[in-house]
Amino acid sequence: MALTKVYDAATVFKHMNGILNVYKPSGMKVKHVRNAILSNICKGLNEMEQRKPRKLQENISLLGTGTAADHVLHNIGEQTDLSDHLLSTGPRYLPRDLICTTVSSLGDHTSGVLLFGINRGAGQSSSIRKNRPVRVYHLIGHLGIATENNLPDSRVIMRSNHRHVSADRISSLAASMQASHQRKMFELCGVDLQTQEAYELACRGLLRPADDSQPVVYGIKLIHFDRPHFTLELHAINETQEYLATLVHDMALDLRTVAHCSQLRCVRHAHFDVTDSLLRHAWHLPGIIKNLRQQRDILRAHPQLLRQQRVELRATD
Repeated sequence: MALTKVYDAATVFKHMNGILNVYKPSGMKVKHVRNAILSNICKGLNEMEQRKPRKLQENISLLGTGTAADHVLHNIGEQTDLSDHLLSTGPRYLPRDLICTTVSSLGDHTSGVLLFGINRGAGQSSSIRKNRPVRVYHLIGHLGIATENNLPDSRVIMRSNHRHVSADRISSLAASMQASHQRKMFELCGVDLQTQEAYELACRGLLRPADDSQPVVYGIKLIHFDRPHFTLELHAINETQEYLATLVHDMALDLRTVAHCSQLRCVRHAHFDVTDSLLRHAWHLPGIIKNLRQQRDILRAHPQLLRQQRVELRATD
Protein backbone atom coordinates (compact mmCIF):
# COMPACT_ATOMS: atom_id res chain seq x y z
CA MET A 1 0.00 0.00 0.00
CA ALA A 2 1.39 3.39 -1.00
CA LEU A 3 2.18 5.82 1.79
CA THR A 4 0.60 9.24 1.79
CA LYS A 5 2.50 12.24 3.11
CA VAL A 6 0.54 13.93 5.87
CA TYR A 7 1.04 17.55 6.90
CA ASP A 8 -1.78 17.83 9.44
CA ALA A 9 -0.64 17.53 13.06
CA ALA A 10 -4.01 16.29 14.34
CA THR A 11 -4.00 13.37 11.89
CA VAL A 12 -0.47 12.36 12.88
CA PHE A 13 -1.30 12.57 16.59
CA LYS A 14 -4.42 10.42 16.09
CA HIS A 15 -2.38 7.58 14.57
CA MET A 16 0.57 7.80 16.98
CA ASN A 17 -0.06 4.57 18.89
CA GLY A 18 1.96 1.42 19.50
CA ILE A 19 5.32 0.16 20.74
CA LEU A 20 8.44 2.25 20.22
CA ASN A 21 11.89 0.61 20.16
CA VAL A 22 14.71 3.04 20.96
CA TYR A 23 18.41 2.51 21.65
CA LYS A 24 19.25 3.76 25.13
CA PRO A 25 22.81 5.10 25.43
CA SER A 26 24.94 4.10 28.39
CA GLY A 27 25.06 6.69 31.17
CA MET A 28 21.61 8.10 30.35
CA LYS A 29 18.65 7.58 32.65
CA VAL A 30 15.43 6.06 31.30
CA LYS A 31 13.41 9.11 32.39
CA HIS A 32 15.74 11.36 30.38
CA VAL A 33 15.25 9.17 27.31
CA ARG A 34 11.48 9.36 27.81
CA ASN A 35 11.54 13.15 28.21
CA ALA A 36 13.66 13.55 25.07
CA ILE A 37 11.30 11.35 23.04
CA LEU A 38 8.19 13.24 24.18
CA SER A 39 9.80 16.64 23.63
CA ASN A 40 10.85 15.74 20.09
CA ILE A 41 7.39 14.38 19.27
CA CYS A 42 5.73 17.59 20.46
CA LYS A 43 8.29 19.72 18.64
CA GLY A 44 7.59 17.88 15.38
CA LEU A 45 3.82 18.12 15.81
CA ASN A 46 3.94 21.84 16.61
CA GLU A 47 5.96 22.47 13.43
CA MET A 48 3.22 20.89 11.29
CA GLU A 49 -0.01 22.46 10.12
CA GLN A 50 -2.19 23.37 13.08
CA ARG A 51 -5.94 23.79 13.29
CA LYS A 52 -7.26 27.31 12.90
CA PRO A 53 -8.35 29.26 16.00
CA ARG A 54 -12.03 28.96 16.83
CA LYS A 55 -14.49 31.56 15.56
CA LEU A 56 -16.87 33.52 17.73
CA GLN A 57 -20.52 33.16 16.80
CA GLU A 58 -22.32 36.09 15.22
CA ASN A 59 -23.53 38.54 17.82
CA ILE A 60 -25.91 41.46 17.61
CA SER A 61 -24.85 44.38 19.78
CA LEU A 62 -27.05 47.27 20.89
CA LEU A 63 -25.25 50.56 20.38
CA GLY A 64 -26.61 53.98 21.30
CA THR A 65 -25.99 57.37 22.82
CA GLY A 66 -28.14 56.97 25.89
CA THR A 67 -31.69 57.68 24.78
CA ALA A 68 -34.09 54.97 23.60
CA ALA A 69 -34.59 56.65 20.22
CA ASP A 70 -30.85 56.65 19.45
CA HIS A 71 -30.25 52.91 20.00
CA VAL A 72 -29.13 51.04 16.83
CA LEU A 73 -28.81 47.29 16.28
CA HIS A 74 -25.31 46.52 14.94
CA ASN A 75 -24.17 43.10 13.57
CA ILE A 76 -20.64 42.39 14.78
CA GLY A 77 -20.22 39.32 12.49
CA GLU A 78 -17.88 36.31 12.79
CA GLN A 79 -14.59 37.05 14.52
CA THR A 80 -11.53 35.02 15.61
CA ASP A 81 -11.53 33.85 19.21
CA LEU A 82 -8.29 35.41 20.44
CA SER A 83 -8.31 33.20 23.55
CA ASP A 84 -7.76 30.18 21.25
CA HIS A 85 -4.93 31.76 19.27
CA LEU A 86 -1.44 30.24 19.48
CA LEU A 87 -0.09 33.51 20.88
CA SER A 88 -2.51 33.11 23.78
CA THR A 89 -2.59 29.36 24.38
CA GLY A 90 1.02 28.51 23.50
CA PRO A 91 1.99 25.31 21.62
CA ARG A 92 -0.91 23.01 20.72
CA TYR A 93 0.94 19.83 21.81
CA LEU A 94 2.74 19.37 25.12
CA PRO A 95 4.48 16.26 26.57
CA ARG A 96 1.65 15.84 29.08
CA ASP A 97 -0.77 15.26 26.18
CA LEU A 98 1.01 11.98 25.36
CA ILE A 99 0.87 8.69 27.26
CA CYS A 100 4.28 7.01 27.41
CA THR A 101 4.96 3.91 29.54
CA THR A 102 8.11 1.79 29.78
CA VAL A 103 7.80 -1.93 29.06
CA SER A 104 10.85 -2.78 31.17
CA SER A 105 13.48 -0.42 32.50
CA LEU A 106 17.25 -0.52 32.04
CA GLY A 107 19.96 0.57 34.46
CA ASP A 108 21.87 3.82 34.02
CA HIS A 109 25.00 1.99 32.78
CA THR A 110 23.07 -0.38 30.51
CA SER A 111 22.62 0.42 26.83
CA GLY A 112 20.52 -1.23 24.16
CA VAL A 113 16.88 -2.04 23.46
CA LEU A 114 14.37 0.03 25.42
CA LEU A 115 10.64 -0.31 24.66
CA PHE A 116 7.98 2.34 25.23
CA GLY A 117 4.21 2.16 24.82
CA ILE A 118 2.88 5.34 23.18
CA ASN A 119 -0.79 6.38 23.76
CA ARG A 120 -2.94 3.29 23.06
CA GLY A 121 0.28 1.28 22.98
CA ALA A 122 0.37 1.60 26.79
CA GLY A 123 -2.02 -1.36 26.97
CA GLN A 124 0.27 -3.39 24.71
CA SER A 125 3.29 -2.52 26.85
CA SER A 126 1.44 -3.75 29.93
CA SER A 127 0.63 -7.06 28.21
CA ILE A 128 4.24 -7.56 27.13
CA ARG A 129 5.45 -6.78 30.64
CA LYS A 130 3.03 -9.29 32.21
CA ASN A 131 4.16 -12.02 29.79
CA ARG A 132 7.76 -11.49 30.94
CA PRO A 133 9.59 -12.22 27.68
CA VAL A 134 13.28 -13.13 27.73
CA ARG A 135 15.88 -10.41 27.27
CA VAL A 136 19.32 -11.06 25.79
CA TYR A 137 22.41 -9.22 27.05
CA HIS A 138 26.04 -8.93 26.05
CA LEU A 139 28.13 -8.45 29.18
CA ILE A 140 31.77 -7.41 28.90
CA GLY A 141 33.84 -8.32 31.95
CA HIS A 142 37.25 -6.94 32.87
CA LEU A 143 39.46 -9.47 34.65
CA GLY A 144 41.90 -8.51 37.39
CA ILE A 145 40.09 -5.43 38.76
CA ALA A 146 37.26 -5.37 41.30
CA THR A 147 35.18 -2.27 42.07
CA GLU A 148 32.80 -1.37 44.88
CA ASN A 149 29.57 -1.92 42.92
CA ASN A 150 31.04 -4.20 40.20
CA LEU A 151 30.53 -1.42 37.64
CA PRO A 152 33.20 0.75 35.96
CA ASP A 153 32.17 4.05 37.57
CA SER A 154 33.11 3.18 41.16
CA ARG A 155 36.35 2.99 43.14
CA VAL A 156 38.78 0.12 42.56
CA ILE A 157 39.00 -1.99 45.72
CA MET A 158 41.09 -4.97 44.60
CA ARG A 159 43.48 -6.17 41.92
CA SER A 160 44.34 -9.77 41.18
CA ASN A 161 46.33 -11.94 38.80
CA HIS A 162 44.29 -13.40 35.93
CA ARG A 163 46.91 -15.12 33.77
CA HIS A 164 45.56 -18.55 34.69
CA VAL A 165 42.07 -17.76 33.30
CA SER A 166 41.39 -19.18 29.84
CA ALA A 167 38.43 -19.21 27.47
CA ASP A 168 37.82 -22.91 28.14
CA ARG A 169 37.57 -22.35 31.89
CA ILE A 170 35.08 -19.51 31.44
CA SER A 171 32.99 -21.58 29.00
CA SER A 172 32.97 -24.54 31.38
CA LEU A 173 31.89 -22.35 34.29
CA ALA A 174 29.15 -20.71 32.18
CA ALA A 175 27.75 -24.13 31.19
CA SER A 176 27.75 -25.20 34.83
CA MET A 177 25.91 -22.04 35.91
CA GLN A 178 23.32 -22.48 33.15
CA ALA A 179 22.62 -26.06 34.25
CA SER A 180 22.33 -24.91 37.86
CA HIS A 181 19.76 -22.22 36.98
CA GLN A 182 17.73 -24.65 34.87
CA ARG A 183 17.68 -27.17 37.70
CA LYS A 184 16.59 -24.44 40.10
CA MET A 185 13.59 -23.57 37.89
CA PHE A 186 12.21 -27.10 38.16
CA GLU A 187 12.94 -27.22 41.89
CA LEU A 188 10.81 -24.10 42.35
CA CYS A 189 8.04 -25.91 40.50
CA GLY A 190 8.35 -28.79 42.95
CA VAL A 191 9.22 -31.46 40.37
CA ASP A 192 12.23 -33.69 39.86
CA LEU A 193 14.28 -32.88 36.76
CA GLN A 194 14.52 -36.58 35.84
CA THR A 195 10.77 -37.28 35.78
CA GLN A 196 8.07 -37.38 33.11
CA GLU A 197 6.31 -34.52 34.87
CA ALA A 198 9.35 -32.29 34.34
CA TYR A 199 9.41 -33.23 30.66
CA GLU A 200 5.71 -32.42 30.21
CA LEU A 201 6.18 -29.14 32.07
CA ALA A 202 9.05 -28.16 29.78
CA CYS A 203 6.96 -29.03 26.70
CA ARG A 204 4.27 -26.57 27.75
CA GLY A 205 6.56 -23.62 27.20
CA LEU A 206 9.20 -21.46 28.79
CA LEU A 207 9.16 -21.60 32.59
CA ARG A 208 8.65 -18.20 34.13
CA PRO A 209 8.84 -16.96 37.73
CA ALA A 210 5.59 -16.32 39.55
CA ASP A 211 6.62 -12.76 40.46
CA ASP A 212 9.03 -10.06 39.36
CA SER A 213 11.43 -10.52 42.27
CA GLN A 214 12.97 -13.82 41.13
CA PRO A 215 15.70 -13.44 38.46
CA VAL A 216 16.02 -16.46 36.20
CA VAL A 217 18.91 -17.14 33.80
CA TYR A 218 17.98 -19.36 30.84
CA GLY A 219 21.29 -19.34 29.00
CA ILE A 220 24.82 -18.06 29.41
CA LYS A 221 27.81 -18.62 27.14
CA LEU A 222 31.16 -17.10 26.26
CA ILE A 223 31.16 -15.45 22.81
CA HIS A 224 34.48 -13.57 22.90
CA PHE A 225 37.70 -13.71 24.91
CA ASP A 226 40.57 -11.25 24.69
CA ARG A 227 42.39 -11.08 28.01
CA PRO A 228 41.66 -9.20 30.21
CA HIS A 229 38.27 -8.70 28.54
CA PHE A 230 35.64 -11.39 27.93
CA THR A 231 32.08 -11.15 26.58
CA LEU A 232 29.15 -13.24 27.79
CA GLU A 233 25.79 -13.66 26.09
CA LEU A 234 23.07 -14.06 28.69
CA HIS A 235 19.33 -14.84 28.39
CA ALA A 236 17.36 -13.85 31.48
CA ILE A 237 14.05 -12.72 32.98
CA ASN A 238 13.53 -10.30 35.89
CA GLU A 239 17.20 -9.36 35.81
CA THR A 240 18.58 -6.04 37.01
CA GLN A 241 21.77 -4.17 36.28
CA GLU A 242 23.08 -4.94 39.77
CA TYR A 243 22.25 -8.64 39.43
CA LEU A 244 24.11 -8.94 36.11
CA ALA A 245 27.16 -7.09 37.43
CA THR A 246 27.22 -9.29 40.53
CA LEU A 247 26.98 -12.40 38.35
CA VAL A 248 30.16 -11.39 36.49
CA HIS A 249 31.87 -10.74 39.84
CA ASP A 250 30.82 -14.14 41.21
CA MET A 251 32.06 -15.92 38.09
CA ALA A 252 35.46 -14.31 38.56
CA LEU A 253 35.61 -15.49 42.18
CA ASP A 254 34.92 -19.06 41.01
CA LEU A 255 37.85 -18.63 38.60
CA ARG A 256 40.07 -17.56 41.54
CA THR A 257 40.41 -13.96 40.41
CA VAL A 258 38.34 -10.77 40.43
CA ALA A 259 36.50 -8.86 37.72
CA HIS A 260 33.96 -6.12 37.16
CA CYS A 261 31.37 -5.58 34.43
CA SER A 262 32.73 -2.85 32.15
CA GLN A 263 29.77 -2.80 29.74
CA LEU A 264 26.16 -4.04 29.70
CA ARG A 265 24.16 -4.06 26.47
CA CYS A 266 20.65 -5.37 25.87
CA VAL A 267 20.63 -6.72 22.31
CA ARG A 268 17.13 -8.20 22.20
CA HIS A 269 13.87 -7.96 24.12
CA ALA A 270 11.60 -10.82 23.01
CA HIS A 271 11.40 -10.33 19.20
CA PHE A 272 12.46 -6.67 19.35
CA ASP A 273 16.06 -6.58 18.14
CA VAL A 274 18.77 -3.98 18.58
CA THR A 275 19.09 -3.66 14.79
CA ASP A 276 15.60 -2.10 14.73
CA SER A 277 16.25 0.29 17.61
CA LEU A 278 15.98 4.02 16.98
CA LEU A 279 19.37 5.67 17.45
CA ARG A 280 19.65 8.98 19.26
CA HIS A 281 20.14 11.08 16.12
CA ALA A 282 16.81 9.69 14.80
CA TRP A 283 14.71 10.61 17.84
CA HIS A 284 12.56 12.95 15.75
CA LEU A 285 8.94 12.73 14.61
CA PRO A 286 9.47 11.05 11.17
CA GLY A 287 11.84 8.48 12.68
CA ILE A 288 9.46 7.74 15.56
CA ILE A 289 6.49 7.29 13.22
CA LYS A 290 8.51 4.90 11.04
CA ASN A 291 9.68 2.91 14.06
CA LEU A 292 6.13 2.59 15.42
CA ARG A 293 5.09 1.11 12.07
CA GLN A 294 7.99 -1.39 12.13
CA GLN A 295 7.20 -2.58 15.66
CA ARG A 296 3.53 -2.92 14.71
CA ASP A 297 4.58 -5.40 12.03
CA ILE A 298 6.56 -7.39 14.63
CA LEU A 299 3.54 -7.57 16.95
CA ARG A 300 1.38 -8.66 14.04
CA ALA A 301 3.86 -11.43 13.16
CA HIS A 302 4.17 -12.58 16.81
CA PRO A 303 0.77 -12.21 18.49
CA GLN A 304 1.92 -14.38 21.42
CA LEU A 305 3.77 -11.34 22.74
CA LEU A 306 0.39 -9.94 23.77
CA ARG A 307 -1.56 -13.15 24.36
CA GLN A 308 0.15 -16.35 25.41
CA GLN A 309 -0.16 -19.22 27.86
CA ARG A 310 2.42 -18.64 30.56
CA VAL A 311 4.09 -21.43 32.52
CA GLU A 312 4.78 -19.95 35.94
CA LEU A 313 7.07 -21.08 38.67
CA ARG A 314 5.83 -21.53 42.19
CA ALA A 315 6.26 -18.39 44.30
CA THR A 316 9.12 -18.61 46.76
CA ASP A 317 8.43 -18.45 50.50
